[in-house]
Amino acid sequence: MPKRPLPAVLLLLALASTAAADEDHSVFRVFVGDHAAPRVTAFDLAAPDIRWQFDITGQAKLYPLAGGAVVAAVQSDDDAVQFLHSGITLENHGDHSDLEIGEPAPLGAPLTGPRPFHVVSHDGQSFINFDRGGYAAILDEAELSEGRIDPVQFQQARAHHGFVAALGEVLVSTVAAEAEDAPRLGLQAFSADGTPAGDLAPCTGIHGEAFSGAYLAAGCKEGVLTARAEGGSVAYDMLDYPADFPEGTTGTLLGGRVLQLFLGNHGADGLVVIDPASEPHLRRIALPFRRVDFALDPKLPTTGWVLTEDGSLHRIDLLAAKITGSAKVTGPYSMDGHWNDPRPRLALAGDEVLLTDPQAGLLRRISAATLQESGTIALEGLPYNLTVVGGSGLSH
Repeated sequence: MPKRPLPAVLLLLALASTAAADEDHSVFRVFVGDHAAPRVTAFDLAAPDIRWQFDITGQAKLYPLAGGAVVAAVQSDDDAVQFLHSGITLENHGDHSDLEIGEPAPLGAPLTGPRPFHVVSHDGQSFINFDRGGYAAILDEAELSEGRIDPVQFQQARAHHGFVAALGEVLVSTVAAEAEDAPRLGLQAFSADGTPAGDLAPCTGIHGEAFSGAYLAAGCKEGVLTARAEGGSVAYDMLDYPADFPEGTTGTLLGGRVLQLFLGNHGADGLVVIDPASEPHLRRIALPFRRVDFALDPKLPTTGWVLTEDGSLHRIDLLAAKITGSAKVTGPYSMDGHWNDPRPRLALAGDEVLLTDPQAGLLRRISAATLQESGTIALEGLPYNLTVVGGSGLSH
């Protein structure tokens, strides 16, 4: 249940400047998961002292669904996914968006199953892969935003760490071999009932996925596999790693919303800018230290951000594939140790880069223009994963 330190009337007063009738406003609501305590904390950047706290089952990775109307708290180690209504709804009307602001709240009963992990939100549907169950749960996002949690299961041939997504008239799913450790072989198209709708596209150790424009991309040992709808089937293309790339693979991908491109990791100390349609398809950016986290900027579509283990935040020019600015923003966070150790995570909110700083118990606010810290927000425990919802619109 949510815990509110202040009466609701104070919330309404605090948000009066962002909820006046027929005025244009920008609202960014931040959701932060703790590394150790089973909770999610939410607040608005304009009023960070007014907070909501939600008790969950375990440590969560947070995903915005249904255009940010819903936040999914995926608790892989505790076999649960809990949903929160973010309280922020943006409805596009072409020439403007309508903005509705309310309180965040729990949404329906938790979705349980064996090790939920990858979440894909695309074309009005959310796909949650249950790695140890051998299936993906498919949710209609319009229904989800109204509190109706009625998943349809897509059965995979073998349980594995993978993903499922809609692409045109078919579903595409990762495929694993029938072996004890279930090595991942590639991507294949299926009809909704699980009937194969095409041949397997090889992609050794396939991991990570993102959409941009007409393309879905996934990382492989050989390169980056792209897929796009073509009639009632899927067209694939393997973009090989160039010969001059150092050893390394891509396993995490982010897709551009305005430009048709992807930003991915490559090895421990590199990023790769991926153009699925034009050559050169892959351009690598060498980082001065190992990478901690990276993000795309939704407001500045040619800009990406990456934090390295020395505590420096770097601005990336995606078109030039190079670093254009750097600044020290946290203490050092070594990438030695477990992949899930508490380290900073990045998100964007308008003109600011936000990052959790678990060692300091802070959310840091960094100006995207100057790379200087514009403020901090103290948080209990070890602030870790985060997501931001909201934007600009008219409040009627």
